[in-house]
Amino acid sequence: MNTERNFFLNRIKAFKYAAKGFWILITTEKSIIAQAIIGIIVTIFGFIMNLSATEWLFQIIAIALILVAESLNTGIEKLADFVHPEYHKEIGRIKDISAGAAFFAAIFAVIIGLIIYIPKFIL
Repeated sequence: MNTERNFFLNRIKAFKYAAKGFWILITTEKSIIAQAIIGIIVTIFGFIMNLSATEWLFQIIAIALILVAESLNTGIEKLADFVHPEYHKEIGRIKDISAGAAFFAAIFAVIIGLIIYIPKFIL
């Protein structure tokens, strides 16, 4: 019984840490704030364009993909800067790779957006 209680309490603590990280990201990190604003604009546009349920699913996944990739990129960059505050070629390479992952996400999000929205303007 005690292990069940500890498990539950640990999940609450983990949720608090995650919520704290979420708050830090959306209030201090310019890249996350920018991506969140773009996500809100695209969501409003989705309502205007009357997206289907399937289109909404893909759009939400694309927005989430961007925010998750950008968040992980930010975390990796912060860790790299903490571990090695001065410029270091390999740390720079790690940060570039991390940013590249976020760029991958952005490319696929744009492709998803084009697949959803181009037919709405052509038809």
